[in-house]
Amino acid sequence: MKKRKLGNKGFEISEVGLGCWQIGGDWGKGITKEKAFEILTAAVDSGITFFDTADVYGDGKSEELIGEFLKNTGVKIKVATKFGRRAEVFPDKYTETALRSCVESSLKRLQVTCIDLLQLHCIPTEVLRKGKIFDWLRTLQAEGKITHFGASVESEEEGLLCLEQEGIQSLQVIYNIFRQKLAKELLPKANEKGVGIIVRLPLASGLLTGKFSNETKFEESDHRNFNRDGQFFNVGETFAGLPFEKGVELSNELKQFCPADLSMVEMSLRWLLDHNAITTIIPGASSPQQVFNNAKASELGTLSKQLKSDLSEYYNNNIHDYIRGVY
Repeated sequence: MKKRKLGNKGFEISEVGLGCWQIGGDWGKGITKEKAFEILTAAVDSGITFFDTADVYGDGKSEELIGEFLKNTGVKIKVATKFGRRAEVFPDKYTETALRSCVESSLKRLQVTCIDLLQLHCIPTEVLRKGKIFDWLRTLQAEGKITHFGASVESEEEGLLCLEQEGIQSLQVIYNIFRQKLAKELLPKANEKGVGIIVRLPLASGLLTGKFSNETKFEESDHRNFNRDGQFFNVGETFAGLPFEKGVELSNELKQFCPADLSMVEMSLRWLLDHNAITTIIPGASSPQQVFNNAKASELGTLSKQLKSDLSEYYNNNIHDYIRGVY
């Protein structure tokens, strides 16, 4: 597993990390503690050194499981968590007191005295624009409660606002073959400023595995069922903002570009890792085998310039107009 530095002043982490939303049991069928530990163990065995979670994943369950796993095993993993989507603060109750309270709760669940990376969790654009919340983060950093701070954002506008803030270490963004807009301005600017990029939804909620059909069904509690049209939160967080049936159609068409020696997953993840602005990608996993398969992307050779050009052209001509939600 290759490693990259998270921004100019950040720490070194594996270029493939683990997204831990599913560990909290928020995706369809609940994941038992035993299964969660199997997934986390597979990540460690694959050379993954970066876990991404949030205080709302399973209402804290994801943080608790990670904290217990790391305490029991003693392995050294950088953990990023998030603040800003709990009911007591979202969408308009952001205060320094609320931030401190949530951070103390995360510290307790993770069983640590300092959080490696605290990210603002898709908070309203206006709160980012006012900027006061970044002062609170800097105070927590000075106090030793957090090592670095960053932001998980929904749109390019939000990302650009965050890049103007002194001391921001990373941005977490939705970026994949189906959602390439950020390549024009945001990613180059982040790279120029020495801000690390964490990519969520690298496989567009599974669409880029190429395994779905129009008949594919998801559990009632799976966001791919209840939020596919943005009924509960930003539509871009589910299938990268594509209507499901259109996404299935496009993923089948993308198979024509896939090299004979690569799977759709490998092509999609390697495409991301070939971008020099990206620090790490954080696909989730519901089984140890998925972790191993995702981690393989780090070992693959770079894609050809022609393939990258073809995928860019295909996005511009066939995909872009179907993306919904803030972008």
